[in-house]
Amino acid sequence: MNVQFAEHSGLHGQRIGVATLAAEQSLNALSLPMIEVLHARLGTWADDPEIACVVLRGAGEKAFCAGGDVRQLVEACRQHPGEVPPLAARFFADEYRLDYRLHTYPKPLLCWGHGYVMGGGMGLLQGAAVRIVTPGSRLSMPEISIGLYPDVGAGWFLPRLPGRFGLFLALSGAQLNAHDALQLGLADRVLLDSQQDALLAGLMQLNWQRQPERQLLSLLKALELEAIPRLPEPQWLPLRARLDALLDVADLPAAWQALSSLRDDADPLLSRAGQTLSGGCPLTAHLIWEQLHRARHLSLAEVFRLEYTLSLNCCRHPEFAEGVRARLIDRDNHPQWHWPEVDQVPASVVAAHFQPTWEGAHPLADL
Repeated sequence: MNVQFAEHSGLHGQRIGVATLAAEQSLNALSLPMIEVLHARLGTWADDPEIACVVLRGAGEKAFCAGGDVRQLVEACRQHPGEVPPLAARFFADEYRLDYRLHTYPKPLLCWGHGYVMGGGMGLLQGAAVRIVTPGSRLSMPEISIGLYPDVGAGWFLPRLPGRFGLFLALSGAQLNAHDALQLGLADRVLLDSQQDALLAGLMQLNWQRQPERQLLSLLKALELEAIPRLPEPQWLPLRARLDALLDVADLPAAWQALSSLRDDADPLLSRAGQTLSGGCPLTAHLIWEQLHRARHLSLAEVFRLEYTLSLNCCRHPEFAEGVRARLIDRDNHPQWHWPEVDQVPASVVAAHFQPTWEGAHPLADL
């Protein structure tokens, strides 16, 4: 099994639950079995009065979680052209239920987001009560490059970023370092990679029966004193004024043109962002624009229901399968988009992605 569970004894019979994503070769990418066992164990721990808190982490040095296992999804899409594959319906429903459980977990839940935290990994991290990054963390939502769109609750956390940062991150797939993540509110604490054992030892020494919130805060602040001086310099926040001005536009084609114009910018960060969008999926860009507009005033549960609809429709259309083929399977990095120009994407196709693919009640109506 690619998820490992452990329980560590603390004071007064309390225990600390530790869940470790253990698929190092795939950078801990989430498969359906991993999602299911993690969801089940979190439910068990939530109901166990002796479990005081939970820690979620990833094995290996490179990544907490680099996203979902989209290769299997694309294979299912190819076997069911123009339809919603049963695997997709189950995968996205279970993944979003897991993310929702993290957001609403009744006990302190700490997520150790080291290394790459991408896509589905961001969904896990953003749901945690305490989102920990390390000096080497790299956070991103890279779906623009594979013909999907930023899901796993991105419609909840991206619009809450300052200015136009949410739109920029979604369209560019740009990576944030730990300093950016903390200042943007996408992380709560920074600790050194070498401090993970100290954190677990500290959690086991807390008296969870007396003012646990204060004790946990004191522990985190004490550990963080060593890590803060090791933070990298912020990369994106110094560019906020320029990005806000670039994306102060009325529609998606204008936003696409504005960011694509950065391809030859003297700043390598901006140049890379412009290049990524230019090679990205025009349909995805339209979906992002509409997704963030619709999600601004939705509840968390409503956001996941909206994204479930979008995800199933992405599996019915060719762009997702083609993007994954080009970027992750064949790795030729030359996706042949069905609509290669941003002005060619029909408004009716965009609108159709927000229409249910099922009859009756929403499959996530109980969230």
